[in-house]
Amino acid sequence: MGQVQKIFQAIDVGDGSDGRWGAHLRTLFPQAESWLTDDGRTAEGARRARNLFAEHMPELVPLLDRLAEQVDHPAAGAFLTMAALKPFFSACTQIGGNGRLLRNNDFPPGECEATIVRSCFLRPVIGMQEAGWGLLDGMNDAGLAVSLTFGGRKLAGPGFAVNIALRYLLETCQTVTEAVERLRTIPVMVPWNVTLVDADQAVTVYLGPDIELTVAPDACAANHQHLPVPDEDERATRTLQRLAAIRASGADVSAMLRPPLYEARFSDGYGTLYTADYQPGKGRVTYHWPGESWEQSFDRYTPGSRTITLVDHR
Repeated sequence: MGQVQKIFQAIDVGDGSDGRWGAHLRTLFPQAESWLTDDGRTAEGARRARNLFAEHMPELVPLLDRLAEQVDHPAAGAFLTMAALKPFFSACTQIGGNGRLLRNNDFPPGECEATIVRSCFLRPVIGMQEAGWGLLDGMNDAGLAVSLTFGGRKLAGPGFAVNIALRYLLETCQTVTEAVERLRTIPVMVPWNVTLVDADQAVTVYLGPDIELTVAPDACAANHQHLPVPDEDERATRTLQRLAAIRASGADVSAMLRPPLYEARFSDGYGTLYTADYQPGKGRVTYHWPGESWEQSFDRYTPGSRTITLVDHR
């Protein structure tokens, strides 16, 4: 039985002005820079990316500049817009309802930042960070939680990596209704499903460079959208099976930690890296692994690290 070890860390970066965030990103940046497109490495491409960012996320422009200055690298500004990155794809399964958002994040262990971050940029936010200041999932102090899954179609167009859109929603929105309306205006580069939860609603929406924002039938998502899933894709991803399983189990952490929702091929470089259980109305999230959990909240946030042993279940 194969296994790998993955270090998850929790950090508090405050409002981004005291150097803690910059110190963390500088440790990531040599690798992160490789995510930039060739165009994003040019002065003209970086300018286009910044202009797109300023058009769609103007509230975050001062923060973008402050953070880029701390990294002290000529490519930092373009990278942090997340409008000049190479497309990437993941898996994941998620469900929202009754003020709760539960999700599995499936990805290659060596390619996930695995950093839980509490920040207070425009407002308090806690989430699993990716690509410097983007988020895979997270919540804010207004009681809004969001998370993503890949939409299943490997195509790309102009727009943002969806991680920065999640950051933007949590920094500027208080409700699902407000966040969905913001998402309608933000171009994303590849198809993604976003599940949003507050005290009153839970919604999943389909996004993509080739479609208008579409509200899903319910607040569940695996790795397909409105189109039929080819048999080959189902054999590879089991997206229909996983969606049926999460609908049947509901918000059940134990179901998320076993097949078919839990994927464990870690010796082959892929699997469920964590299960996140957000209760944004309580300002609390618990990250789960088989046999272990780690709770964080706005009232009691604990920086530190955990070494998690991820074991194949084959």
